[in-house]
Parts: sequence; C-alpha cells; structure tokens
Amino acid sequence: MRRSETLLFTSREANGHENETVALTVRAGLVRQFGSGLYGFTPTGQRVRENLIRLIRHEMDAIGGHRIGLPSLNDAGIWKRSGRWERFADEMFTFENRDGKRLCLAPSHEEGVTHLLDGVVRSATDLPVLLYQVESKYRDDHARNGLVRTKEFTMKDAYSLHATRDSLDEYYDRVRGAYARICERLGLEFAVTAAENSVMGGSASEEFVALADTGSLTLRWCGGTDCRFGATDESPRFGLSAGDTCPECGGRLRAGEGIEIGHVFKLGTRYTAPRGMTVDVPDGSEREVVMGSYGIGIERLLHALVEQHGDEDGCRWPGAGLGEVAPFSVSIVPLEYDGEFRDVADRLHEACGRDDTLLFDDADQTTGERFAESDLLGVPWKVILGNHYRENGEVELESRDGTTRYASVEAVASIVG
Repeated sequence: MRRSETLLFTSREANGHENETVALTVRAGLVRQFGSGLYGFTPTGQRVRENLIRLIRHEMDAIGGHRIGLPSLNDAGIWKRSGRWERFADEMFTFENRDGKRLCLAPSHEEGVTHLLDGVVRSATDLPVLLYQVESKYRDDHARNGLVRTKEFTMKDAYSLHATRDSLDEYYDRVRGAYARICERLGLEFAVTAAENSVMGGSASEEFVALADTGSLTLRWCGGTDCRFGATDESPRFGLSAGDTCPECGGRLRAGEGIEIGHVFKLGTRYTAPRGMTVDVPDGSEREVVMGSYGIGIERLLHALVEQHGDEDGCRWPGAGLGEVAPFSVSIVPLEYDGEFRDVADRLHEACGRDDTLLFDDADQTTGERFAESDLLGVPWKVILGNHYRENGEVELESRDGTTRYASVEAVASIVG
C-alpha cells in the first residue's frame, strides 16, 4: 500500500488516556474512542485484529472446530429458559421491540448454541462436536483500561457438546492446549489460573491471564521455566504471596497484575438440561448432553500484546508467518520519492507484496517522520533507500528491534518475506 493512498490515524500525541498502553493504541492509529467503553477500529487496527483472528481460527480449525454464526440479537425466551435472564440483568442490554417483545444483545452464546443444535443432535453418534464463531458481544460493564473492559467487544467463543463427561474432559484439554499455543506463538507471557464459574455455571473453569504492568487482576504466577501456574484475586482460595512455593513445580511465585484474555469452562448440563437435550445411546436409553464453553477476547489480546511488547517508539508486534500480527510486514522508506529512488522503491513494493508493504511515497513527510511512523505502527522491517544505496547499490534493512544489515535490491523480498 502507498502511504499517500492509505488512511492512517497515527499521532505523536498521548491524548491524556488512562495508561500508556491505551495511549499507544490511539497514537498508533489502531482505534478511536466513540464513548465510554466504545471503540472503533481504523483500517490499520482492523488489519491487526484480522491477523489475530486468522491465527485463532487456524488453531481452532486444527483441533476440529466448525465455524458458525449466531445472532447477537436474542429473544428473551431462550435466556429465561436457562435462568440467566435475571442473573445477567445488571450487565445485559435489554429492551422491547415495537411488538412489545423482550430482547437482548447477547453477552455470550451458550443459550444460542443449544438452541441451534436442539433437535438436530439426536444420537450419541452425532457427538462430540466443537463449534465456534468470532462475533461481537455486548455487556453493560463498567468501562476501564481501554480495550480491556468495553461494552462492545469481539470474542472467539466456542462450544463443545458431548455424550460423556470423559469426552468433555478430552475436548476441554484440547481447547486449553490450543489457547496455550496461541499465546506462545504471539510471544505472550501468561499464566493459567483456576477461576470461579459465577454467572456461567458449571463445575470448573480456568482463565488465561497475560502479565501486565497495569492489569485488571491481582496475579500470582510461577517464575519457573515452562510452568504456567497462576492464581488471581478471583481464583478460589486465593491467598498466595510472592516467594511462596509453586504447588505445581516447586518454583517460586511472583506477584503483579494481569489481564484475562481467555476463559475455558466445563459446563456439564447447565445449559442442556433446561432444554431437555438428550441423545439416544445403543442400549435404547437416553443420556443427557454435557457441554463446554471457551472464549478468547480479541481486543484484550491486542491490548496485552501492546502492553507487553510496545516501547517508547511505538508498537512492536511479535511472531512470524501465521503468527505475525503487524499491520504491514515491511515499510519501504526512500530518502526521497523521485528519480531512481522512486523506480527502485516501486520495484521493491511490488516484489515484497503490495498488500502487506507500506511504501512511504508521501512528499509531505520528512525521512525522520517516515522512520518514526513505521516504528509507531510496529512494522517489523524498514527497507531504507538512502546514501548507502547511492554509494554501494545496496539497500539498508533495519528490523524493528534496531538490528541492521545490507542487501541487494533483488535479495530483499526473500529476506523480509
């Protein structure tokens, strides 16, 4: 993409936001605030969000997930049937339509997925099944900490249905493993903590919590190698302190804050029993359907990445290949966009891939401004056409972490690709 044709919202101003991470997401032009707990995504921010979703979809598909789409607008009936219409009352957006029917904007979709499958799943041979979607959710929550707690947010929510609890346990571990791989591919520091089921119900749940300087949870986590044990102030029997022995590996616990980015639940029959969902088994009897629920907050994940990897110059996006989430893979920064520099810049733009390459061709920008904007956006590579090219015929390649090398024009695409 050409800088002159791309709508970027970058700004060097912090704008007085509540913490540095929130300010950076705004400075980098990823989001703009529409009101308390309401954010819109710019073209650049949407590219980052779509890259995260692409990685998550890959991992869900790899464990046998099937993508679905459920309506955000729900009739009150399915929520009253599960008993959550009243329990969610303080956080759920509810209203009446012109016919006087009670409706809500779904804060989650356990009711929706059981409604989708009720009467379709009839035999134990139809199970297990793992369904997921990436859609908006709505909660009238107390907004704070930028994208961490908003009133409208994007969630990858998944639901598994089973004829036995052993099958539920197997799929729970399968999704739990996929969540760990997502975090690891993104280079996130995280812990897995026991959690209360609260309004969701069920028998057990765990949270995936990203470490953060400014988080929404008080966190204790293990500093041992490859140990993900953690506990938060929302965990059952939270009473651990820094320096305590890790109950899983014997390492030492650390203290800090964290952001919940994912949650996995064993729901049992909490949502299937109210609908009377059963399946036929070979001996001619019926068996209750048991269920699991699994969610990842896309905006929270984005916030955690900026929190952990950003620096004073801007965003720094981790990952490579499928795990790369940067809005652009490469930026081409010519000393001037004219003459031979223009010809070479255009050739590099084409060779590196026009869709994922940002060509700084705007004559109104200085070279310094181009460098600063590339770093602010977190573009992993800068391809610099400057004096070194004039003298030696080689371009300068600078990674986002500051390391530099030189290469011929023909070699650039294979190095940064």
